[in-house]
Amino acid sequence: MKKLAIGNYAVARGAYEAGVTVASAYPGTPSTEVTECIAKYPEIQAEWSPNEKVALEVGAGACYAGARALVGMKHVGLNVAADPLFTLSYTGVNGGLVIVTADDPGIHSSQNEQDSRYYAMSAKIPMFEPSDSEEARTFTKLAFAFSEQYDTPVFMRMTTRVAHSQSYIDEQPRENVPIRSYQKNTDKYVMMPANARKRRVALEARMQKIAAAVESLAINRAEYASTDLGIVCAGILYQYVKDVLPDASVFKVGSVYPLPLESIRAFSEKVKRLVVIEEMDGFIENALKVAGIACEGKNIFPHYGELTSRVIVENFLHQPSPTAEPAVPRPPVLCPGCPHRGVFSVINKLKLNVMGDIGCYTLGALAPLNAVDAVLCMGASIGMNIGAEKAQGREFAKKTLSVIGDSTFIHSGITGLIDAVYNNLNTKILILDNATTGMTGHQPHPGTGRTIYDQPAYKIDYEELARACGVPNIATFPAYDLAAAEKTIREQMQKDGVSLMIAKEPCALIKKSAAAFTVTDACVNCKQCVKPGCPAIVNGKANPYIDAALCTGCGVCAQICKVHAIVKAEKE
Repeated sequence: MKKLAIGNYAVARGAYEAGVTVASAYPGTPSTEVTECIAKYPEIQAEWSPNEKVALEVGAGACYAGARALVGMKHVGLNVAADPLFTLSYTGVNGGLVIVTADDPGIHSSQNEQDSRYYAMSAKIPMFEPSDSEEARTFTKLAFAFSEQYDTPVFMRMTTRVAHSQSYIDEQPRENVPIRSYQKNTDKYVMMPANARKRRVALEARMQKIAAAVESLAINRAEYASTDLGIVCAGILYQYVKDVLPDASVFKVGSVYPLPLESIRAFSEKVKRLVVIEEMDGFIENALKVAGIACEGKNIFPHYGELTSRVIVENFLHQPSPTAEPAVPRPPVLCPGCPHRGVFSVINKLKLNVMGDIGCYTLGALAPLNAVDAVLCMGASIGMNIGAEKAQGREFAKKTLSVIGDSTFIHSGITGLIDAVYNNLNTKILILDNATTGMTGHQPHPGTGRTIYDQPAYKIDYEELARACGVPNIATFPAYDLAAAEKTIREQMQKDGVSLMIAKEPCALIKKSAAAFTVTDACVNCKQCVKPGCPAIVNGKANPYIDAALCTGCGVCAQICKVHAIVKAEKE
């Protein structure tokens, strides 16, 4: 059945059709929808894992037990999963295992522009890369068959444009793939040194077979046109090349690792000039040059950012592309009524040093809040704070705060908390608990009390967890109550030993809005209500006013107003 679908849905559909039984992931744009879509198939047991390492371990256990399993994450999540990943390459699989990693060229929603193809090469795991939704569906099915045939995990590399662009797919029925029997095999699955040395040799033998096999895979193909120019490309770049260089011959790479080097060599011998067009690093270009295949690439195109059709035209053809009207600058901001805004206003007022983390609250670094000093990776706020305290001393710790979200704290913040307690530090930590994984689209996590299927689950109590870790100072306050926030933070920052504060209030997008507020004639135009940057408060030509269509009724602005000119609007 033909259906218009984004690439992430197509991966999920391919997994369903391939007979997958288990799926695990941690949400991260641009990969999130893969698991959200998979969870809609009752034949597949899906879960949101606490982090990517756990997700991959769940996938490993499922495949060892004979089931086909899919594990999803974004590119930086692959770093978290790297520990089991490299050893999983040694053990191989029983049931098929496919790891979906979604890269983000152009850094649309990430902290870096990592190239996951290097993980495939380093871990010696084959990687497929589709260029549209139908290929995402079919490549996923092929990846499971390939995984079982060659006893290896297989990567599916998505990128933002393929993951979120729509094209037609041809849905097929689910395959009846029986779960294989569980077999005890310590030589294969127990990676102590004596066994690992043997599996290392087996891994090299496997890669030789895979390198030969990809030469005949249909996902790698040559499309001949003019012999003056030959282009080697993969993924979304194939679509762009066909659009802006219609006369060029094209070698479309489907397996980006290992590359079908001999097929590309034969292609190169039939064209006068060979150019590799790829985003980020010259991964393919370098591999071709090492194999003695003359080509160009990064001498023409940048190593960073998206290679859009416009970039290809401007860099390769040296032609100005049609210019569109410039977009009005629209920097990201916290949503109207976001419970983080008031807390950040207090933090700014107290002039604290702030080690931030990954989530919606990262936006607290931007004007007008200007309340976050450093952001590194998931869970790093606590570790960075510990390091800063060790560098500057215990008194410095009393004016330095780690700010971390609830989902991020569960992902990788707990170990930092334990570190601070264990080393008898003065570290101060604030969890912004908005009862969801907000930035990726409100996925549940172990602190929400709901599963991926919206079924009840045990809900982690952060206070009890902190007590079990030995935290001496613990306090919880409502995020919208600015007076309580200021009082709590002031008190906890001065206490000796580790302090854990929890600001609780559900995300404004998942709770029912209260009555909107309005600005009365008592306003003296002091502009204090404008400073936190709520999109619902408009700095008018006369006095500020509140857009009732945006106001969620959080009441933070009313607390800020010293002349009590902001009140709840009367119901009409």
